[in-house]
Amino acid sequence: MTTAQEIMIRDAEEFEQEAIAHVMLEAYQQYAFDLPEPRWEEYRNSIRDSVYGSGPHARIVAELDGEIVGSVQLFLSSEAAYGKPEMGLQSPIIRLLAVSPAVRGRGIATDLIKEAARRSVQLGASTLNLHTSDMMASAVQLYERLGFKRAYETDIRNGETLVKGYQLDLISTSLLERVV
Repeated sequence: MTTAQEIMIRDAEEFEQEAIAHVMLEAYQQYAFDLPEPRWEEYRNSIRDSVYGSGPHARIVAELDGEIVGSVQLFLSSEAAYGKPEMGLQSPIIRLLAVSPAVRGRGIATDLIKEAARRSVQLGASTLNLHTSDMMASAVQLYERLGFKRAYETDIRNGETLVKGYQLDLISTSLLERVV
C-alpha cells in the first residue's frame, strides 16, 4: 500500500535560489504565449531577479521528496513588493505564487497561500493582498474560492495590462479558520 506524499511548507534557504527560480519560470512559462515577446522577456527577467532580491519579508516554499515544487513571496507593503509607496498598501502582499506544472492539483498553491495568511495574522495584519491579471484565470478562480475579493482601489497598470488588486480579510474569512 502506498501513502500520499507529504508536502512540507517552509522558509526557503538561500542556497535554494536556483531551484526556486527554476520552479517559478517553469510555472509562469505558460504565459509566454499570452504576451508579446519583449514583454515576456521583461516579465521572465523580473521573475528570475525576484528570487535574488532582498525585498520579500519571507520566501515560502513547498517541498516534496526533497525537491522544491512551489513558492510564494510575502512582502509587507506596496513599496517593498512593487517599489510603489504611492499605492499606500501597508499590509502583507503575496507575489509570484508558483507551483510546478507536474504537481498541480494537489493543493500546493492553497497551502502556500494559507501559510502566507497565517504569517500575516502573526504579524498583526487584518488583510492579505495580491495582484493578478486576466490571463491568469485559474489563479483568479483559486483566489476567489479562498475568499479574496476584488480591491479595485489597488488596481495598477503595467503597460496596457490591467493588474487587478485582490484582498483577503484575515479577520472574518473562513480561510482563517483553516490556517490558524
